[in-house]
Parts: sequence; C-alpha cells; structure tokens
Amino acid sequence: MNRLVVPRNYRDAYSGGLPTLSLLVLLICCSLTAPAQNTSQSGTASEPFSIRATHLLGFEGAKSNCNGTLSIQGNALQFQQGGKHATQIKIAAVRDVFLGGESKQVGGLPMTLGKAAAPYGGGRVVSLFAHKKYDTLSLEYVDSDGGLHGAILQLNKGQGEVLRNELVARGAPTSSGRDQSTKQSAGEVAHENQ
Repeated sequence: MNRLVVPRNYRDAYSGGLPTLSLLVLLICCSLTAPAQNTSQSGTASEPFSIRATHLLGFEGAKSNCNGTLSIQGNALQFQQGGKHATQIKIAAVRDVFLGGESKQVGGLPMTLGKAAAPYGGGRVVSLFAHKKYDTLSLEYVDSDGGLHGAILQLNKGQGEVLRNELVARGAPTSSGRDQSTKQSAGEVAHENQ
C-alpha cells in the first residue's frame, strides 16, 4: 500500500483554498462585465440608428421584397436599397407602429428532399429545426398631402422591438394593446357557430 501521509496541519491549510479561489474568480468576472454593461446602455436619442431589413410592402420608390438598410437619422426614418436613393418619412408623420412575428421555412429544395428521404417520419423532426423566426414591423404614416399610407418591414428576431422602441423614444406613437394578437370572446365564438 502506497499511501501518501500528509500531516493534519497541511490538510487544513489547503482545504479552504478552493472556495476562496472560486470566489476570487467570480469577483474578477463580475468586475470585468460591469464596465461593458455601462458603455452599451449609454445611447441617446439623437444618435443615428441603422439595421438591416427587408421591405415587404408600402414605401413609395422601394421595390417589394427587397433587402436594404433601415435607419433613423435626425427626425426621419429612411430605407435605402443598395446604392439607390433612400425613401424616407418623417417620424412626426408616423401615426402608429405595430409589431408582429412570423416564421419561415428555410433550406429550399434540398431541405424538402431531405425531409422526404428521412425514414420513419423523421422529416417532421427536421421541420422543427428548418424554420427561422422574424419580426414584422408595420407602420401607419401620413404623407405630405395628408394621405394615409402603410409599410411592412421584416427584421431579424428581436430587432423589431428595438426599432419600435427607438421610434417611440423619438416621438412616434404606438398602441401597445393592438400589438398582441386579438382573441375572440366566448360570445363571438357562439355567434359564429350559429
């Protein structure tokens, strides 16, 4: 039997080292993340704001289903497709901002063939992972002649709320009650069944 004999006073000296070391590492990690949190939250409403978006419908002069840059500069919301002229509306002309969500299947024909070839109904499992979620942002705005218009934009998941909050911070009104999907009351359901 080869046993290492350690005197009792050495065992007691090193037994408290692990909790002390883990506490020290935790304090160092917390102190490193604190300055990073403070710098990311120090934005003002006058700074330019820009994100990638897909214009689905509505802006005059912009093609439907085209990708571009959506930015807020000063008091205007701009959508610019590639190097073309930017379409812009004033934030003061925005009457309402709606936020929604959608899911799209990605992968195209190769993913469809892979789902069909998966044995024992495995295509259903593949379908669970073949979807990408998006935010849709709808705007109601008034043009310079007083005409009411709308625009629908598709953004990556989470960016729709950021853009809506940025627009609201710069003076655009929003109705938060209409952002959620409407549910039928029991009376409406009973009326439709008759």
